Amino acid sequence: MPRRILILLAAMLLGACTHFSPAARRENADTLAAARGWQPLRLPAREFVLSAYAPASVVPANTLAIYIEGDGLAWLSAAQPSDDPTPLRPVALELALRQERGAAAYLARPCQFVQGEDFRGCETAYWTDRRFSAEVIDASNRAIDALKQRYRARQLVLVGYSGGGAVAALVAARRSDVVRLVTVAGNLDPVAWAKLHGVPPLAGSLNPADAWRALQDIPQLHFVGSRDTNITRDVVAAYVSRFPADRQPAISMVDGATHTCCWAEKWAALWPQDFP
Repeated sequence: MPRRILILLAAMLLGACTHFSPAARRENADTLAAARGWQPLRLPAREFVLSAYAPASVVPANTLAIYIEGDGLAWLSAAQPSDDPTPLRPVALELALRQERGAAAYLARPCQFVQGEDFRGCETAYWTDRRFSAEVIDASNRAIDALKQRYRARQLVLVGYSGGGAVAALVAARRSDVVRLVTVAGNLDPVAWAKLHGVPPLAGSLNPADAWRALQDIPQLHFVGSRDTNITRDVVAAYVSRFPADRQPAISMVDGATHTCCWAEKWAALWPQDFP
């Protein structure tokens, strides 16, 4: 192979690695947030330090919507986990920035958007098999406490995207101040999800469907993309089926949406009109 072609291929590979590096992913999120006047926050939570984004100017709000990110770049291939789960595309952040009514903030999952000493506690299991473990839920819950205090909010709306939907539901099951639970392509039954994809269950993770008793009094709305092959309607329906017939949460199918495509663009129309 000619030397110039080798040089070109090496340059292309280096450019691709740089584009998808954790630093580049953090910079992308910083840029998205700054364009709307939001700033990054650092939230210590026991074993972890969680990243968040929120408006630079804090206006106290009675109700705060907190958007929880998906699983991010958990795997590089079916057999190789990533060494940093920071998402290539932070869909939950895009949704938070598109909310037109009410106060909003964004919460990343443990080990996303952090570096150096803040990467403490970040074992690979926490974005693979143990992504919904008790430790992860506890850390997320503590970070949510900090965001609530920042806004002096009395009540919360939790909005979870993809795996963030599981985290949102599991956190909501622990709290008495959540007045609405909303998920977007949310993995609300990881057991059903694993069966759908023919993969082993997530050992060490909690299942939101098992928490239905603690969730049955919380108003819920779960969006599913009509073209989503990752989180299908059947996955969310498995969660819903655990509730009594007269208490089952609503599922809303969104025409044309995939797992990642077009949620942000549709969000203004999807966001509940009766935001508390």
